[in-house]
Amino acid sequence: MINNKENQQENKNVCCVFCKSENYIKKGYRQTEHRGKIARYYCKNCGKNFTNNDGFYRMRFNEKTITLSIDIFVSNLSSRKMRNQLLRHFDTKVSHITILDWFRKYTLKVNKFIEKLGYNLGESFYADETFIQREGKQDRFWACIDWDTRLITGYHYSLNGSITQAQQFIKKSIAKGKPKFIQTDAAQFYPKAFQKLFYSNKIGGLTVEHKIQNYQKTRIRNYKIETVFMKIKDRVYDFRGFKALWSAPILMTSLVIRHNFIELHSETNETPFERAGVEVDLGQNRWLSLIKLATKNI
Repeated sequence: MINNKENQQENKNVCCVFCKSENYIKKGYRQTEHRGKIARYYCKNCGKNFTNNDGFYRMRFNEKTITLSIDIFVSNLSSRKMRNQLLRHFDTKVSHITILDWFRKYTLKVNKFIEKLGYNLGESFYADETFIQREGKQDRFWACIDWDTRLITGYHYSLNGSITQAQQFIKKSIAKGKPKFIQTDAAQFYPKAFQKLFYSNKIGGLTVEHKIQNYQKTRIRNYKIETVFMKIKDRVYDFRGFKALWSAPILMTSLVIRHNFIELHSETNETPFERAGVEVDLGQNRWLSLIKLATKNI
């Protein structure tokens, strides 16, 4: 019975990789070194043989090795240490460069998918920016969190802090839902950015309230977002800073995915995406499920 259900699910998700037709017949299997037997199909529309694209099309290593590597790399291990773990525990020889390629490829793929999902967010957003070390320079990572769900609603990576960068960040932060207010620290670029984005002549004020937590006056920090930054900066510290500008935003994207979709929140015992009402079943191997959903839906 289990095999029949698996076959039905497999057949439901199969389509020709060349013409996208679902008019096909099975045509045996091909044996692979690391992925076992892979089903082959013949497309009746275009007349070509193909193997189904389940997210790991033409990948040499199996999906569990790939998703395990991504999960642990994003969590706390370097690509070289992850390579060593695979060799010691699974007798699998993988280059650390290959692990980095997996990580970059699937982070970008999953991110495209989750940006299209619908989110049921609250009305209280908390935003801030923090310095990120890269090749001796101090870049900025911006993030905004919805306090009701703990979801990071938007993030931004920039080389500096300015009104323009603040505007870009805030636009991303409200793309999934518009709150009643956004609280920030007292950085000078925020008020002007809010004026440019939210000022309404009709009401003579802002359509989204800007609350400012001025630490110099109150000695109270914008702690609701800073707790998120603590976790993110711990992971960046493990990397001893970033090396390349082109790859730094990809890593930050993966950390946001991990926060929103992979790890349970310590207080709520739920992932933020679940609290935001996103109806996708990710099971235990959440990277694997996200990759397969992304392949099917983008």
